[in-house]
Amino acid sequence: MSLEKMIALHPDVAGNVNVELATAARHAMLCSLFCTSCADACIAEDMDMTECIRTCLDCADICAATARLATRRAGQNIAMLRAQVETCIRACELCAEECAKHEHAHCKLCATMCHECADDCRKALPSIQ
Repeated sequence: MSLEKMIALHPDVAGNVNVELATAARHAMLCSLFCTSCADACIAEDMDMTECIRTCLDCADICAATARLATRRAGQNIAMLRAQVETCIRACELCAEECAKHEHAHCKLCATMCHECADDCRKALPSIQ
């Protein structure tokens, strides 16, 4: 299924899809799942992973909210959307930093996803007007 196709069907969009924003929304949705999975894996580790768990779960929630805001088109609040995307970038940066402190494969993969999500959100920012 194509997120761009779904957004294009919105009456207020009239086929004019912001592809950069749709890409950021898709990546944020995936990042939310990666962060949730990483936090769950951290729970099973033998060492204290409290900080990583908390950071991953916070990032997951922010990414999920970003994906939802980025797909809404009726009565769009540009200032709110820009603030949310900027928050997503920062949350992903913080999560990637925390996960990079650990040698676990799940943390490394989560850090990579967070970097990718932050990059796509940065690319989308100029398109949000």
